[in-house]
Amino acid sequence: ISATPTLSCAPPDAVVWPQSVGQVQELAALCYRCRVPMVPFGTGTGLEGGVNAVQGGVCFDLSRMDAITELSLEDFSVAVEPGVTRKALNSHLHGTGLWFPVDPGADASLCGMAATGASGTNAVRYGTMRPNVLNLRVVLPDGRLLHTAGPGRQPRKRAAGYDLTSLFVGSEGTLGFLTQATLRLHPLPEAATVTTAAFPSVWAAVACTVQVLQAAVPVARIEFLDEVMVGACSRFSKMELSVAATLLLELHGSRHGLAEQQRQMEEIVRLNGGSSLAWAEEPEERGRLWAMRHSAWYAALALRPGCQGYSTDVCVPISRLPDVLVETKRDLQDSGLTGPMVGHIGDGNFHCLLIFDTQDPDETQRVHAFAQRLGRRALAAGGTCTGEHGVGLGKRGLLLEELGQEGLDTLRSIKAALDPHNLMNPGKVL
Repeated sequence: ISATPTLSCAPPDAVVWPQSVGQVQELAALCYRCRVPMVPFGTGTGLEGGVNAVQGGVCFDLSRMDAITELSLEDFSVAVEPGVTRKALNSHLHGTGLWFPVDPGADASLCGMAATGASGTNAVRYGTMRPNVLNLRVVLPDGRLLHTAGPGRQPRKRAAGYDLTSLFVGSEGTLGFLTQATLRLHPLPEAATVTTAAFPSVWAAVACTVQVLQAAVPVARIEFLDEVMVGACSRFSKMELSVAATLLLELHGSRHGLAEQQRQMEEIVRLNGGSSLAWAEEPEERGRLWAMRHSAWYAALALRPGCQGYSTDVCVPISRLPDVLVETKRDLQDSGLTGPMVGHIGDGNFHCLLIFDTQDPDETQRVHAFAQRLGRRALAAGGTCTGEHGVGLGKRGLLLEELGQEGLDTLRSIKAALDPHNLMNPGKVL
């Protein structure tokens, strides 16, 4: 799948479905000897054209490798293969008192989430994929097997040599096949509560977010929706929300501790002109609110039936977020584009969901130009061109601007050392 606005589908020449790490090794070694490009595939939920076989070759569909092993309740760790999705793991963990909280919205492959450096709504409390991956079992392009932290190891911290695990997290399939990920698990909170707060402006919503973080309120999720997104979500999910800049806030903790956190949150929201808060504590109520948030993509598409969508993905320092959001909204209006905004505002990460007619070359070009301007606006603000979707095909030029020539040359040297014939997912990232 690719949502990159000017990108067409590029299928592979063949697809294989290995069912064990040994089969991945054999097939990789064969492709390597024959100099055939290889493209890893998990669930296809990526948004930057990562599974497009732009040079043909063989697609390795790893969805049939779905073992969950090495679960340790005492060590808060588990090992999963590429066919295991986020929801499948949490279903497996039901009743253990543990969960895996990284939630990008889609029910993505956990190894795919590692490959793209995914995050999502819970990152402000639990971190992105990078700190939650303890070890990776990687099949290198020539078929050799690498354990990035050593075979069978899952220490909570380590200072032994280069951090190979972090090197492969976010590598987008360009360095090898992630055939197993050892993940850090977290204790399920005793209680959780969620609320929405409407604000008079984007500035007020961001100011509230900064103050919540400064007050050390242990918030689990802080999601931002602009007034266009709120209106779309209200109609799509049949919920009554004030059409204004809105925060969706969730707290995790003990039942006793939540009462104090709610009091703190209510005071900070009030000081920033936010609406009064009604807390949803029952799982059904909380689930309804988060289903609304996770349906934002489909709510945006419903604004223009028959059109397609592209999600941008930038991340900036929170101090620069109000300026960048206001400038971006002005740019959207000046460009005549439909692009409701939603974001993991506690991290400074936000998305414009650009809805456009792919049969209209002029509008498609305006979408592409807007996405490039937004990426450069984020870079000028000290941020990054991608907070969680990855570089893929569409952001390679911006990567050079972000890292500089020396940074990009260093990445190329690493790629050449591990994949000298450029066979692993060629044409992506670099």
